[in-house]
Amino acid sequence: MGQLRLDGDKRSDDYRWQRQYVLHWSLLQLGAQFGDVLWNQKFTSRLPDPKAVGNYHDFTYDVYFYGTDLEKSQALEFDINQFVGGKSFIWGHECRIASGHEWDTWNNVTMHWVKSGIPCNPKSNQWNHLTIHVQRTSDNHLYFKSITLNGYTASTGRYDSPTSTSWYGMTINYQMDGNQYQQSYSVYLDKLNFYYK
Repeated sequence: MGQLRLDGDKRSDDYRWQRQYVLHWSLLQLGAQFGDVLWNQKFTSRLPDPKAVGNYHDFTYDVYFYGTDLEKSQALEFDINQFVGGKSFIWGHECRIASGHEWDTWNNVTMHWVKSGIPCNPKSNQWNHLTIHVQRTSDNHLYFKSITLNGYTASTGRYDSPTSTSWYGMTINYQMDGNQYQQSYSVYLDKLNFYYK
């Protein structure tokens, strides 16, 4: 099992995020009905063997996040992405706060969010712990396995198909979306670990 953790510029088989990322939503995108802030971490070059991306099938995104005024968020998004063999595997997970406090997952083929029926109720002004587990199946499909938020685990049990791409590598994303009023809120990420095997 590999583990991506960022520790300055050190390189080894284990990487650890020891930095705290602070993202703040503000009214900088004037005129947009909805806007977002995206953080993307590309780490293919940090793998023990950058040419081995296709060897990994099982992924876990584990993070603590602290949000102020989370009710002002449209959604918080946590993604795992693998691009290999001409195929794009995007395991998008969105905690849709506006319009229902529910987890949605990304449909790669039709490019839209799919409601899961799983509640998503992060707590404002305290640390939340999120763990997302996904897999690329032996027949090259996406499997959205489970979501755990603050100790509550739910099985998503949804399969999806990949799309075509010329990209190669692995990335993770965090995105925060503004609501229709573009109200300010802040989110801090800490102890972010990404496991792959």
